Amino acid sequence: MSRSVATPLMLASPGAVLFAGLVIVPLVLTLILSFLAYDHATGIKDSWTLAHYVHVLSDSYYLGIFWRTLRLAALTTLICALIGAPEAYILSRMRSPWRSVFLLVIIGPLLVSVVVRAFGWSMLLGSTGLVNAALHAIGLGPVRLLYTETAIVIALVHVMLPFMVIPVWTALQKLDPMIEAAAWTLGASRFSALRRVVMPQVSMGLLSGSLIVFGLSASAFAIPGLLGGRRLKMAATLVYDEYMHELNWPLGAAIAILVLVANLVIMLAYNRAVEARARRMLG
Repeated sequence: MSRSVATPLMLASPGAVLFAGLVIVPLVLTLILSFLAYDHATGIKDSWTLAHYVHVLSDSYYLGIFWRTLRLAALTTLICALIGAPEAYILSRMRSPWRSVFLLVIIGPLLVSVVVRAFGWSMLLGSTGLVNAALHAIGLGPVRLLYTETAIVIALVHVMLPFMVIPVWTALQKLDPMIEAAAWTLGASRFSALRRVVMPQVSMGLLSGSLIVFGLSASAFAIPGLLGGRRLKMAATLVYDEYMHELNWPLGAAIAILVLVANLVIMLAYNRAVEARARRMLG
């Protein structure tokens, strides 16, 4: 083997081994586990079956949790896009030192544990929390917020927003400001220039942020577990219950694989749709 071929392989091999050990091998083992039979009296059996997949896909309880997971993940992604894209645009137009300060405000929460932030939101959204106290002061409260889908979405948006802002801001950094100025010179309004010149250029950044936010929201565990309670389950908390409480590992593995496949199908379809639209708009 020539040196020009061997050097890249040697450089890539440590990362490839790490990826295989931390991602591929556990995923393959989970897939194998999902096809093993399970008996509540004797545990996991050394026989193959599709019963877990049939049980999950034919039970309205599991389908309802899947639908809630994907719906809340999509809603979180939409809200993050509506907030994060303008925020990234404002950030890209700022000058030093305010840009550095604003960027620190955006990424600063990432330094705090998700569990800590979830506990913080549980105190804010509780029946005696600051939000209900403010609503009560203006005659609108108290309102039940904790252990609802609203609480989960609020906390998810707070946690996921930086993952939307950063990719869009990075795409905006590559955009020449003179292009937008040229559109103004040719008679376009600021809104038209933003919609027809800036947005097509940053669509790939928006796509990257949306995929990251959707994937992380659909697999979130701490926030649904702490703010959703025991009755309002999402996919990650359902898998945890099957593994740790019911001890039905094959069923938990089947649920995890189905959620993974659903996420991949949705994200790939969204990716193809956005890329096709961007190609049409950019020529």
